[in-house]
Amino acid sequence: MERRWKEAGLVAFGIVLHALYMLSIFDIYFKTPIVHGMEPVPPRMKAPAKRLVLFVADGLRADKFFEMDSLGKFKAPFLREVIINKGRWGVSHARPPTESRPGHVAIIAGFYEDPSAVTKGWKANPVEFDSLFNRSRYTVSFGSPDIVPMFCGSLSHCYWQSYPHEYEDFSRDASFLDEWSFDQFQLFLNHSKADPELQKKLGEDGLVIFLHLLGCDTNGHAHRPHSSIYLNNIGVVDRGVQETYQLMEDYFPDGRTAYVFTADHGMSDKGSHGDGDPANTETPLVAWGAGVHKPSAVTPEDDPDDGERFVDDHAHHLLTPLSWGLSDIERVDINQGDIASLMSILLGLPCPMNSVGKVPIDYLDIDQRDQAEAVFANAKQILNQFLRKSQLKQETSLRFKPFKPLASYPSILRQINMLINWRQYVSALQLAKELIDLSLAGLHYFQTYDWFALMTTVALGYLGWMIYVLLYVIRRYTSFFPTQHKRFHFNAVSKSYGRSAGGFIMGFCSIVLLIEHAPLLYFFYIALALSVWTEILSDITSLRVLWNAVGLAKLSSIIKIFCGAGIACLILELLVMSFFRREVYTGIFFVAGVVGAVIISCNIPGLSIMPAVVWAACWFLSGFTLMPAQIPDNTSLVVVSGILVVMVAFGGWCFDCTLATEQAWRSIVCGPARKSDTSWQLFSIQVLLVMVSTLMVWISTADRAKKRGLPLIIQLINWSIAGLAVVLPLFSPRGMMARLSSVFLGFAPPFLLLSIGYEALFYNALALVLFSWILVESAMLHSPAQKNFVDVSGYSLLSVTEVSSNPLSLFTREPWSKQNRLLQLPDIRVALCFLVFINVAFFGTGNVASVASFEISSVYRFITIFSPFIMAALLLFKLAIPFILVTCAFSAIIKLLELPRPGCYFMVLFFSDIMTIHFFFLVQNTGSWLEIGQTISHFGIMSAQVVFVLLLFSITNAFTKNITITQQGLAKSI
Repeated sequence: MERRWKEAGLVAFGIVLHALYMLSIFDIYFKTPIVHGMEPVPPRMKAPAKRLVLFVADGLRADKFFEMDSLGKFKAPFLREVIINKGRWGVSHARPPTESRPGHVAIIAGFYEDPSAVTKGWKANPVEFDSLFNRSRYTVSFGSPDIVPMFCGSLSHCYWQSYPHEYEDFSRDASFLDEWSFDQFQLFLNHSKADPELQKKLGEDGLVIFLHLLGCDTNGHAHRPHSSIYLNNIGVVDRGVQETYQLMEDYFPDGRTAYVFTADHGMSDKGSHGDGDPANTETPLVAWGAGVHKPSAVTPEDDPDDGERFVDDHAHHLLTPLSWGLSDIERVDINQGDIASLMSILLGLPCPMNSVGKVPIDYLDIDQRDQAEAVFANAKQILNQFLRKSQLKQETSLRFKPFKPLASYPSILRQINMLINWRQYVSALQLAKELIDLSLAGLHYFQTYDWFALMTTVALGYLGWMIYVLLYVIRRYTSFFPTQHKRFHFNAVSKSYGRSAGGFIMGFCSIVLLIEHAPLLYFFYIALALSVWTEILSDITSLRVLWNAVGLAKLSSIIKIFCGAGIACLILELLVMSFFRREVYTGIFFVAGVVGAVIISCNIPGLSIMPAVVWAACWFLSGFTLMPAQIPDNTSLVVVSGILVVMVAFGGWCFDCTLATEQAWRSIVCGPARKSDTSWQLFSIQVLLVMVSTLMVWISTADRAKKRGLPLIIQLINWSIAGLAVVLPLFSPRGMMARLSSVFLGFAPPFLLLSIGYEALFYNALALVLFSWILVESAMLHSPAQKNFVDVSGYSLLSVTEVSSNPLSLFTREPWSKQNRLLQLPDIRVALCFLVFINVAFFGTGNVASVASFEISSVYRFITIFSPFIMAALLLFKLAIPFILVTCAFSAIIKLLELPRPGCYFMVLFFSDIMTIHFFFLVQNTGSWLEIGQTISHFGIMSAQVVFVLLLFSITNAFTKNITITQQGLAKSI
């Protein structure tokens, strides 16, 4: 009982450590860029426009907006006419994560969203920030309930309306959402004519009108951006913009209205967004009206190669595709965060105080003095952020290191001001741009000021945790250490001194952190690292025993250990590589198929079918990582997969009912006795549920294709099938093959209902390979070599010496349980195989490092009304099903080999953390945002996987806790 509580405490400590160290990436790379306490900087110029209308077409791709259709016509004729005759155009480059909230924050507030907001669902503001709407005199807004209230809900000088969430129905054409926004604005203007007070507000300077258009995003998710519905929605938006433009020009005939049309993010070919794919980061930008430059013809000087990059890592001055038909008109691309500065200058307002956008001068139709003043105000606004961050850091640092390039910023400000007064506007403009670049570099400097200290602390914490887990496994689950009754007193004393020293160091570090007003999490990062290292270094006895034993070991034993460690490192390196190239798994399973077939053939001579089954299953699975991560819709393939599930289940049932002639199979099958029990009734029900779910896949897809919404009765049937199916395996027979086959059948219906293409076939392939893994382990367990191996439990994972040469080997611990033996060095293969299967469980059908891999259309057979939490839960459940299969097979193999379950888990934890710390050092803070984001996501995913394994063990325990293994007529139950 004492050991059980100690292990529970160790597991709990591991969960806390991984959870907090996962949060460390937010402190290192994702600290909020927002600071308060600056003063706004109004530009010293007359406002070119009195009012501004902002159109944001949510989810509109740049290429789909600009290109011609198959008939040579353009989807947005009005805005195209604006591009040719009235205004400026280009591509707005968004920075990942390409989601609605970060995109709108960049457009309206000018900075790139603090990614920690993802933990709040992109809805609540984790930190209050300034925006164009705050600076406006009056704001009017209509649109989505997910966007409009976020910016307008707390403003007293704002009128806004949004439609109910129930309008966001993915089963219908969502272009009516855009029409709703246009119609509501028209009604608003008509109503204002009878309201003198409202009419007065609309007539003042600094009016902002924001129309959020969600139709393209919803239709893109539901029907893909290549569909006729999505493309027709662009025409709906174009007509609505044209009508709004005419309405505004009639209502305000003074010619002082500016217009900006853009999108928050694009849409991938499979109807998703979130990552840094160009289809997601490139959005259209069209500006016209008061203060906006007229179109210009393209000249050779417009395409210099300046070597700079946008925030999505795309080069400046990209060539315009011929299909857009705009090659002869100058294109001006900008960063998405620059739009807020553009709109602020058009209205003569201060740029939002947290903005990092640069004023795009090429979009403005103003004289040189006003250009210089606009950029100068922009530079002072960004410099104020730098100065505020520098002040805050200096106030809380014991040893402050300033940003030296801006040490003489007052003289730079004076010089720019003098150049403007001397009418040297070009020089002033250039110097102001340089000041902006220096200020942005300074902001980055203070954003990463604590980077080195935090990285060192977290790395030491991970390393200490790994060493402690390894020592714990060696002490508790191997025969390496003798019982230390005589040295117990010395060990207790050494631990007491060690812990006292650790407490003193923690106290000193806490004082330093308190003086620097460090965040609370910094205390936990240091405390976790000190805790594990204190426990390691204070256990002098164990370290001495380990050192002495290794010194007395035979050379052959040390070579075996190094060979095992080398193979383990090679496999782990391949797994790390697989995060960048999924094709690695193709090679792994290509080799695994050959190796598995050879093992069965060598250990159980005379078999001809089983080696072929193992070989074919591994090669079948190896093909999935060669397929594209973007899964195309193929309902027929899902239906075929349902039929294949039934065939695989029948094959497993026949194998389970067969009288095994080989001892290797007797431990995993029930034999002919299964034909006489009542388990066939449960098997029949499960097969029927699979067939019904396959039929519902076809019916649901066909019904949704009619664009009239999925009937409630079909949704209820699908929910009922999925819910009932996952419960039935709990009532299946306890034999290994019987229970695992039931689990396979039980999770097949929900997986089929959540599938849209070839991932349904992957479910079958993964199950066949897991079955092959069990066959290989059983064949190795009952091989002639294993039968001749005497006293297996006497050899441990690290038994590096013989009894005759090392007195330490005379002492062995008693096995942790009567049913389990001690760990041996070859047992590391079980943990490594589990890690391979856990990773391929996702990489087989997607890219785990991409937000866009979570295909939202997978949930449309259960729900079509937009509900982010229910949809996310369904997607996570779909992703978890392959993990559940892998963990059930792993638990069964642990029982088959009589291994200690906690010891195996800690081995998995150790190997996982080797990958985790590897990814931790691969994290970049330079290069493109896409590269930085990918490396950070790799680390976060691997850290989460360690915690996720704990949940998998708990969930699958309900299915595997009473599995029985029959050996020589005896039944053993977990």
